[in-house]
Amino acid sequence: MSNAPGFTRIFTRTIPEYDATAVFYRHDATGAEILSISRDDENKVFGVTLRTPPADSTGLPHILEHSVLCGSRKYPVKEPFVELLKGSLQTFLNAFTYPDKTCYPVASANLQDFYNLVDVYLDAVFFPLIPEHVFLQEGWHYEVDESGALRRMGVVLNEMKGAYSSPDSVLSEYSQRLLFPDTTYGVDSGGDPRVIPRLTYEAFREFHRRYYHPGNARFFFYGDDDPAKRLELIAPYLDAFAPQATDSAVADQPPFPEPRLARMPYAAGQDEAAKGFVTINWLLHGAQDPETALVLEILEHILIGMSSSPLRKALIDSGLGEDLAGGGLEAELKQMSFSTGLKGIDPEDASRVEELVLSTLNGLVRDGIEAEAVEAAVNSLEFALRENNTGSFPRGLSLMLRALTTWLHGGDPLERVCFEAPLAAVKERLARGERVFEAAIATFFLENPHRLTLVLTPDPELGARTEAEEAAELAEKARELGPEGLARAAKAQASLRQVHDTPDSPEALAMIPRLGVSDLPAENKILPTEAGEAAGASVLFHDLQTSGIVYLELGLDIAGVPEDLLPLVPFFGRGLLETGTAREDFVSLTRRIARKTGGIGRDVFLTSIKDRPADREAASRLFVRGKATMDKVGDFLGILADVLGSARLDNRERLSQMALEAKARAERRLAPSGHAAASSRLRARFGRAGWAAERMRGVEHLFFLRKLCARIQDDWDGVARDLARLRDIVITKGGAVANVTLDAERFAAFRPALAELLDRLPAGSTPPAVWEPRELPRQEGIVIPAQVNFVGLCVDLAKAGYVFHGSSMVASRHLRMGYLWDRVRVRGGAYGAFCALDRLAGPMTFVSYRDPGTLRTLEVFREAGNYLRSVDLSADEMEQAIVGAIGDLDAYMLPDAQGNAAMGRILAGDDEPGRERMRREILATTLDDFRHFGEILSKAMEDAHVVALGSREALAAMQAELPAMVMTTAL
Repeated sequence: MSNAPGFTRIFTRTIPEYDATAVFYRHDATGAEILSISRDDENKVFGVTLRTPPADSTGLPHILEHSVLCGSRKYPVKEPFVELLKGSLQTFLNAFTYPDKTCYPVASANLQDFYNLVDVYLDAVFFPLIPEHVFLQEGWHYEVDESGALRRMGVVLNEMKGAYSSPDSVLSEYSQRLLFPDTTYGVDSGGDPRVIPRLTYEAFREFHRRYYHPGNARFFFYGDDDPAKRLELIAPYLDAFAPQATDSAVADQPPFPEPRLARMPYAAGQDEAAKGFVTINWLLHGAQDPETALVLEILEHILIGMSSSPLRKALIDSGLGEDLAGGGLEAELKQMSFSTGLKGIDPEDASRVEELVLSTLNGLVRDGIEAEAVEAAVNSLEFALRENNTGSFPRGLSLMLRALTTWLHGGDPLERVCFEAPLAAVKERLARGERVFEAAIATFFLENPHRLTLVLTPDPELGARTEAEEAAELAEKARELGPEGLARAAKAQASLRQVHDTPDSPEALAMIPRLGVSDLPAENKILPTEAGEAAGASVLFHDLQTSGIVYLELGLDIAGVPEDLLPLVPFFGRGLLETGTAREDFVSLTRRIARKTGGIGRDVFLTSIKDRPADREAASRLFVRGKATMDKVGDFLGILADVLGSARLDNRERLSQMALEAKARAERRLAPSGHAAASSRLRARFGRAGWAAERMRGVEHLFFLRKLCARIQDDWDGVARDLARLRDIVITKGGAVANVTLDAERFAAFRPALAELLDRLPAGSTPPAVWEPRELPRQEGIVIPAQVNFVGLCVDLAKAGYVFHGSSMVASRHLRMGYLWDRVRVRGGAYGAFCALDRLAGPMTFVSYRDPGTLRTLEVFREAGNYLRSVDLSADEMEQAIVGAIGDLDAYMLPDAQGNAAMGRILAGDDEPGRERMRREILATTLDDFRHFGEILSKAMEDAHVVALGSREALAAMQAELPAMVMTTAL
């Protein structure tokens, strides 16, 4: 059966679900397995996955994942990964550490770029240099600070300190570890910050030798490239290895004889009222076959997938907590599990939550699940499977991850990819009247003793105690090392800094394969758009093939919303879809949406407008977005008419629940996404759109939601009046825009029904309101319980005389991928650092992510302009930066995303002539352009604004050097 030298073809199968062909090979010498999927998709994907079960929580697989991308045999530069990021047209370039595997995927729509990425990744994975300094940089090492005190640094160490600062992350981690105590899933593959320092360089090297062998690897290809070329690409790497037996099998967790209870603390804020979490977790033994797996996916949607789902509703209606907790169905590990519960509870009520979950499940088995709920769940899952809309995530990568759920453990790699047969079997069982889901609840939940109830309790002293314990441990270590040992640590620190300061040689950099400007399209890709009008509203149509799915985005103008109501807009938008209507309660409505559509959601769109004063004008819409197949367009538009015309915004009980959920979610977003909070807070100082976004999404919005929860209880009439005012202002034809992505033939049939919907909107419009940004402190510290920091700085380039030129996109990208990566991540130990230029309004924002530093990071930000003024890039390096900027401009998008992007450009005045001019300016960028942008940036830095999120202690130390900093407590 062999059709390529050195490989044996095991099978060839068609995948009708995705109009694809799969060929499965085994490499004769090493036993490596290759799944090669051919499909008419230009966004090509390659991935190599190793089974890497950790034995402890030192984070070994995670640190190794970072480290193999830091130089290899064929590409001996410090960070080939970053060099690729700088100058590739990649649509995906990253690596993941899972509890049982490590994945190295790449994707590109450009064939030569794709081949370049594959080769660099293969060499990185199988022939990395991984010298000790890389282990120290990415894992952990000792440093001696300015005061002579010992401290620990390392990228992964700080990344995981950030993860352990998030209660949701802690809850998820301990739920898994305590549910699988006897397997590799019982430790943290990412690394526990308290355990990471036990890892040695010798163990690190040995782990690579043991597990990074082709015989322990799964290779995956997907897309429209030549299937024969795929084997040619990997053959030299596989042929370089002799056979090696690798014991990497993941053992099954034995069943618990009886349920267990565990209590764990989490670091809560000093000013936070005591709120706990509880999850009830089951290990689902015997759920591996594809039909059972599909039943459980549908069951998850039935139980908790919608706001009206019976288990979710019972938990929220109980008033015992504020929002759902737990991750639902976990299907990516060898054995499936399920987790649900509540956050924002009194820990003393944990047993009541557990009893409620069990009694609700018992009731569903006893009384049966309503037919509409089953229909809604089946339709939702089937729509998602058939649409295969993975957003910005490559479709091929999604298929790879699904294949790995079985393939990693010796199963059929297509078992979870092909869904038609199991879906048909489940539908047939339902048609026969079989109680499919009631039986699954009984088997996998009620009769299953492998249950863990985990209670997470708030401990306001835990953060400070953890820091004090680490400080004491480091002080003891310093005493143990003595003066000579500390001198050696300082010398090692200086050596590491010297490595960072020593640039890669031009000869080594030249070995990285890359595209040139000549490989790039000379012109922008035009997104098809036709502008029209229907019933007095604007209609934008994008003629694209969508497999018969209509994507509709109805944008309602919110420019006339008075400033005091701005923070209420997102809540109002959610209320339209989740409170019910005049003809049905919210349970029936949400089920109807799931039964008849592919989903309906809402969000707020805000942007500055090109060549308009940012402080006075912005494009602002509340969008209601949905999708449906053409045969259900009538149902889809009927739902929209109902929610826009008669949403029950007087449903106090439901709105109270929604407010508590929104508050809880906003609070829990702060620790894992502090960089986004800092960025939003900074942009609020520069223009109408930025201020509105902070009021509706940022820290300011969190403060509003806390007040809203109280107002619903104490001033319900006032809240109801505000919602009624919003309805009158927002739901009108004035300024409304309907954005449709569909092929032309189907749009002709859809347009009359759309016009009928638009005609039902009330006439009129409200003049734009005045939104006066509240003056915020120039330097602000926001206290959250975290072991790391998020540091932000923003400057107004327009105020410094900046006029947009395409070259600034190249310069700012070079800052992000070169200067900031090197100074804040590699040298500073932060997990990430970013900068973003708002080319429409002028602000430029710098932020760090999971950062051990504060003032040092600010200094790096402040010196960015001076760096650009003095940087000396070779012609190759400048070309690399240009290619990367064009890659950003030409980002790959699925059809619905193309329609959305085209609409966004129109609303922002980002016209095609201007975009073509920007492309020409990017392609013509020179070092002089960098210097000019650096001058503007340096001038703007004289008037910089600063926002930092972190612990009270970290911000107090920062405030000592920045006395004008104003402290605010968020958590």
